[in-house]
Amino acid sequence: MIAATTNKPGLTPNFRIGDERLVKVTCNAAKKINSLLTKQGRQNGVLRVAVVGGGCSGLQYKMDLQDGPANRDILVESSGIRVVVDPKSALYVTGSELDYVDALQEGGFKVKNPNAATSCSCGESFSA
Repeated sequence: MIAATTNKPGLTPNFRIGDERLVKVTCNAAKKINSLLTKQGRQNGVLRVAVVGGGCSGLQYKMDLQDGPANRDILVESSGIRVVVDPKSALYVTGSELDYVDALQEGGFKVKNPNAATSCSCGESFSA
């Protein structure tokens, strides 16, 4: 990973550059994320992927659109989408693929995570 820093502290966050070995975005997911970023007026924004405690299996994904990376984030560009992951969440999502399924039932964003030991029947949470 490459560190991205600035000579003027406090003006730009200090983050690292990663690659698709951390997280990969499929073409379908990229189209949907691009559409959402455009609707929010954040054409240069990022998708934050985080893992938080909760759900029936103990851990769940949290995704949010933001203006840019924060301090200590890892920034990955995949399928034209900039994804940021905090270092703690990176431990859980390394090797994951983010897809989007456009369907009435069981549609939406799907994470294929090789680190998930088990996941609940609803598919919204996992354990590692």
